[in-house]
Amino acid sequence: MQLEFSADNEARLGRLLAEYPDRQACLLPALYIAQEQFGYLTHEVMELVAERIGMPPGEVLSTATFYTMFRKRPTGKYHIQVCGNVSCFLRGSDRLMTALSKTLGIGDGETTEDGLFTLSAVQCLAACGTAPALQVNDTYYEEMTPEKVVELVGRLREEAK
Repeated sequence: MQLEFSADNEARLGRLLAEYPDRQACLLPALYIAQEQFGYLTHEVMELVAERIGMPPGEVLSTATFYTMFRKRPTGKYHIQVCGNVSCFLRGSDRLMTALSKTLGIGDGETTEDGLFTLSAVQCLAACGTAPALQVNDTYYEEMTPEKVVELVGRLREEAK
C-alpha cells in the first residue's frame, strides 16, 4: 500500500513550501502534519515527508528521532512524557515515574490495556526552571509532585469518558 497525504494535508504542505523557501524550515511542521494524519512516524511516513518536501530521508529521520514530540510507534490517547534530565531528576522526576507507573500499571514505553495512556521517560523538556516537568500530548505540567500526577491521571480519565 502506497502512503499518501490526504488532499487537505497535501494543500497544507503546499502552503508551507510556498511560505518557506528553505525546505529545512518546513521540516518540523511537515512532520507534525504527518503525525497528525498517520498517528505516528514510521520509516515509510518519514520517507513520504522527505519526498514531499525535497529533503534527504536521513535528515528527516535524524530530526524526527531527535525530538521527543514525534512518536515512532502507536501511543495512547494521552502520551505522558516525564523529563529525566538533571534539573528534573534532582527535583524528583524519578518519584513522578514511580507514581505514574504504579497508578497506571505500566512502565516506561508501555501503553495501558485500554489504550488511554502511554508512559515515556524522556530527556529534556526544556523546563528546567520549573522542574520536575512532564508533558501530556502538547501540554506541559511543571513543578509536579507524585500527588499531582495521580490527580492529573484521574482528571484525564474523567475527560476520556
